[in-house]
Amino acid sequence: MRTDMMESNNTKSSAPLLTQRYLRMVTKDGHSTLQMDGAQGKGLAYLRDAWGILMDMRWRWMMLVFSASFVIHWLVFAVLWYVLAEMNGDLELDHDSPPDNHTICVKYITSFTAAFSFSLETQLTIGYGTMFPSGDCPSAIALLAIQMVLGLMLEAFITGAFVAKIARPKNRAFSIRFTRSAVVTHMEGKPYLMFQVANTRSSPLMSVQISAILYQEKENGQLHQTSIDFHLDSITSGECPFFTFPLTYYHSITPSSPLAALLQREAAHHFELVIFLSAVQEGTGEMCQRRTSYLPSEIMLYHRFAAVLARSAKGEYQIKMENFDKTIPEFPAVADLKSPKRTAKEIRINGQHADSFQLSETGLTE
Repeated sequence: MRTDMMESNNTKSSAPLLTQRYLRMVTKDGHSTLQMDGAQGKGLAYLRDAWGILMDMRWRWMMLVFSASFVIHWLVFAVLWYVLAEMNGDLELDHDSPPDNHTICVKYITSFTAAFSFSLETQLTIGYGTMFPSGDCPSAIALLAIQMVLGLMLEAFITGAFVAKIARPKNRAFSIRFTRSAVVTHMEGKPYLMFQVANTRSSPLMSVQISAILYQEKENGQLHQTSIDFHLDSITSGECPFFTFPLTYYHSITPSSPLAALLQREAAHHFELVIFLSAVQEGTGEMCQRRTSYLPSEIMLYHRFAAVLARSAKGEYQIKMENFDKTIPEFPAVADLKSPKRTAKEIRINGQHADSFQLSETGLTE
């Protein structure tokens, strides 16, 4: 029993980063779960990239930051107007009947509330009513000019941030959808790993490129990255020029494929396959990117995707998105009929026994 416990502890400690509660490094919707701890100068780095921080910020926090920046701006200059009135001796005077030898800098600023109201009127250019600066007070004119310049800069920055956040390509990427699971199926007697991606908007995307990285943790705690090649039908250019209907990408599981070695291991072994899709928007020419990932438990053996393309009564193509995530099981015997020479391999995913996975000799040679 002690031996079993020691073996279990050794198994858990061999991959400490990927055996914790949260196994996924990239979420299904493409967000990274990595956390940076103990980095020096992190706050300064954020200040240097304030624009990027605003672009990545959620809308509710962005609205809070912008609202707070306006209120703080008004409060700061309200304090300055109040201090100016205090230094000039305007707070205790009767502004309707001031002394002949006294110049009031701002008419009717007799309290901090009045100073805040004047600061608000100045910033928003509402138009002065009873409160207005005197042309004979140079300090008031200088402070007025400073507030107007800084206020215009703040408004320009906030307006630009709103426009940039609304128009950024990341919003277009939300219309790109990956299947929840990948499948391993046989075509022409060869095993292939497949996943589908769909453009849920009617406007097409151009120059679509797919790249995939396989992440594995080594015993020293380092994450090892391996490039996985996916192709689309018989397109050899490396990119799809037109993306409007769902696309199915294939990876041939040959002996040289890292995925073939992982699927043939008897012991449970965690890995993560991260898919990156880059495309160009037709209307703006901007590049957008979408990401997702697949864990071993999300790779379904002996399955194929249900058909999503159909024809209407008028002969037009229709995309049935209700079938997008559906898979159809295939019996190994059906795949065996097309290939006479096979090598039996036992598959275990996440420690659970699956059907025997047979690779044809034609699929094992390049």
